Amino acid sequence: MTTTLSGTSLLESTEQLAPLIREYADFADQNGKLAPEVFDGMMDAGLFGIWTPESLGGSETDPLTSLKLNEMVAYEDAAAGWYLFVVAVGTGTVGTYLPDAGAEEVFAGERLPVVVGQGTRAGKAIKVDGGYQLDGEWNFASGAPHADSFIALAIVEGTEEARIFVVPRDEVELDFDSWGVLGLRGTGSIDYQIRDKFVPADRSYRAVPEIPARGGALMKLGLVQTAMIGHTGWALGVGRRLLDELSALIRKKAGRAGANAGSDSLHEQYANAEATLRSARALAYETWAEAWETLSSGADLSTHQSSLIRLALNNATWSADKVGKFVYTAAGTSALRDGTIQRFYRDLHGGTQHIMSGPAVLRHVGRDLAGVAEGQIWVYADLVDPR
Repeated sequence: MTTTLSGTSLLESTEQLAPLIREYADFADQNGKLAPEVFDGMMDAGLFGIWTPESLGGSETDPLTSLKLNEMVAYEDAAAGWYLFVVAVGTGTVGTYLPDAGAEEVFAGERLPVVVGQGTRAGKAIKVDGGYQLDGEWNFASGAPHADSFIALAIVEGTEEARIFVVPRDEVELDFDSWGVLGLRGTGSIDYQIRDKFVPADRSYRAVPEIPARGGALMKLGLVQTAMIGHTGWALGVGRRLLDELSALIRKKAGRAGANAGSDSLHEQYANAEATLRSARALAYETWAEAWETLSSGADLSTHQSSLIRLALNNATWSADKVGKFVYTAAGTSALRDGTIQRFYRDLHGGTQHIMSGPAVLRHVGRDLAGVAEGQIWVYADLVDPR
């Protein structure tokens, strides 16, 4: 795989895919996975390779274009938007950090592999000749129905080193009955187990790698901060769709007896919701523009910049949540019934449960921005002393 797509062609392809993604949104919600037509369309368009090194067939798409791509897909279907950034970051980081021999195996197919999994719940690994014996249980593998390989975090016995392992699908036990949820049903984020499987050393890397094995400036972001691009764009796209759906409903009901379409209070609240969402979007794009300028110059992000990235994600998520609650209330019984507003409202609440949008991260951000975290650095969701 050698074709690298430009940001412009990716945006154009996504725009062309939009009607298809919207058409099959209900299918995803009802079946717990993307429709084959949507998955194939996104794969063929190169969307799952936006954060994969060019040397492995990806496009190493810049953060601002990536934000827009994730926003566009989430606008059509929240589950498809979530699928996009989870698969893109899983596949991309494995391609960035695996040793050469492992990367050659995982990326040997005619199309990009789909790599998904969890890095927040640690399993157990025992070092043996040539690799590791891996055992454990993990949750929420978004994109699992289409996965070729699964990533799994484990702690190596004896050294207490945290490592990521990349395991072929046929060695993973999938619990399809585990996926009974309120929102984001279409992401197929099922639980999985890996029981006493041998993983070659070349299919593993340190959980907090210091230097990418391949790729350019984008790869210096690492898994967590790259995922934040997608998660932020997702929240903005979902919030935008909900507000637009309410606007359409208001126009449809205008002039009807008893309708609140002419309510001054509703109009005031709509204006505030618009300002909330647009402000969150402006902060996100401003923050990532500055971050990309730094990375493009060859420098690393400062702790302050990494804090702002997390702030932008948190703000986008909870701004979208605020908009969603307004839309749900203002739409009345139309939102209660099966339909677009109800589905997006459920999906939005699924997205707010992610750890990176939680209050603990925001507290760490506040410490840094207030100037009382001098010398500390970000490791996943925490500010820590590098010593």
